Amino acid sequence: MAERVIGVTGGIGSGKSSVMRAFQATGIEAVDADDMARVVVEPGQPALKAIAEHFGPDILTPDGTLDRPTLRAIIFTDPDAKTWLEALLHPLINRELRSRLAAARGPYALLVSPLLFETGQDKLVDRILVVDVPESLQLARASARDGADPEQIQRIMASQMSRAERLKRADDLLDNTGSLVDLEKRVEELHRGYLAFAGQ
Repeated sequence: MAERVIGVTGGIGSGKSSVMRAFQATGIEAVDADDMARVVVEPGQPALKAIAEHFGPDILTPDGTLDRPTLRAIIFTDPDAKTWLEALLHPLINRELRSRLAAARGPYALLVSPLLFETGQDKLVDRILVVDVPESLQLARASARDGADPEQIQRIMASQMSRAERLKRADDLLDNTGSLVDLEKRVEELHRGYLAFAGQ
């Protein structure tokens, strides 16, 4: 197991994946909560069966996988559906995260999660890095990346912890409004600090 776990979070479109890749380039292992969210609903998993029973067969694609855009459209317009889904998935995702973190090696590992605080995953980490950009930039980046309706992105943003609250709870901050070179430089600084934090 890694000596320390650093939680990485930020709103949709803030650039958490780019930050994760920059840390991985230094040899640090990362566990991505979004990846685990996909693992627990793969075909054959009990969660996928429960979702299909709850929302009906149209929630599956013809090849039997989860139709994510359809599910996303439902849960961000129906609060009860969102609550039901989170009650099903969050415990399963957290169990996967604990298992993957226990297997991680190195001075420290990352737990990358958009809902680090909202799901109690902050209890799995020793320190928290918040990746931050203004909300207008979040909206522009997420809309461009996902090809999603800006209104839907705004609903997702509204469902996440507020930017102000995230910033208040951060141990470290990465302003990701600059270039990829700026980001990599900041990650290198943080990496040195985290090595010291892990006693390396």
